[in-house]
Amino acid sequence: MAKLAEDAGFDTIWITDHYNNRDVYSTLAILSLATSKVKLGTGVTNPYTRNVAVTASSIASINEISGGRAILGIGPGDKATFDAMGISWEKPLTAVKESVSALRDLLAKKKVESLGMAGAQLAFKAGEIPIYIGAQGPKMLETAGMIADGVLVNASHPDDFEYAVPLVKKGAEKAGRDPEEVEICAYTSFSADKNGERAVAEAKIVVAFIVAGSPETVLSRHGIKPEEAAAVSGAIARGDFGSALGAVSETMIRAFSVSGTPDDCKARMEELIATGVTQIVVGSPIGPNKERAIKLIGKEIL
Repeated sequence: MAKLAEDAGFDTIWITDHYNNRDVYSTLAILSLATSKVKLGTGVTNPYTRNVAVTASSIASINEISGGRAILGIGPGDKATFDAMGISWEKPLTAVKESVSALRDLLAKKKVESLGMAGAQLAFKAGEIPIYIGAQGPKMLETAGMIADGVLVNASHPDDFEYAVPLVKKGAEKAGRDPEEVEICAYTSFSADKNGERAVAEAKIVVAFIVAGSPETVLSRHGIKPEEAAAVSGAIARGDFGSALGAVSETMIRAFSVSGTPDDCKARMEELIATGVTQIVVGSPIGPNKERAIKLIGKEIL
């Protein structure tokens, strides 16, 4: 699928870093050998499950194998995942800021004394590797603007970027940077098919989990009532996915996905770009048939 996406005209491939999925760096290494043009990124790793020196070594290795195509995406991670792993989720904003600073030094082959390290240093040249921050909340968005090359925002609706983009720009200006230097990436739930109804139906399960995990401030931004979200999250908690899908409304689909025919998807993408988004990530589920959807997106959308 990575090679198919490259041939279809995609620019970047992002691989998640979750303990219950395939290992991100093993996967990126294989993709480095299977592709020749696309950039390859962690979408995203975190400062808790790996020591940052190991992260630096891993992404530098991917950069070397791929011929300079690596991007390091890093964010605060997910508390529920860390709870399952027995890892404490402490001071996420501080953890990301300190990790990015240490990673920049490590990738520049400098010795690092922060984060409890005592002179940790890579033994080989990493090359130029952009660092993107996965951000949702206002402080993390502002921090991304201050210190990152790009920001990855898990959102599919222009209203979320009307909120996020000014915060990223504010952070860049605070740091004396040109806000235009920071890539704004919409990490969307995307589903495309010539049959728009099939595309929307495929997106429903992903949207259900997004609704269940969204704070009330985000839900209210999109006009979703707490009781409507509770019907979805309650059904998921019971393992009743049929009821969860049945509780996903058209409003939720519009708020949390880019889905439908190629024309439907293009219209939403244009709305996102108008807010300042510079990159759109085609996230899960991609479409009812992933391979066909990749080809369709390449031919009729890209």
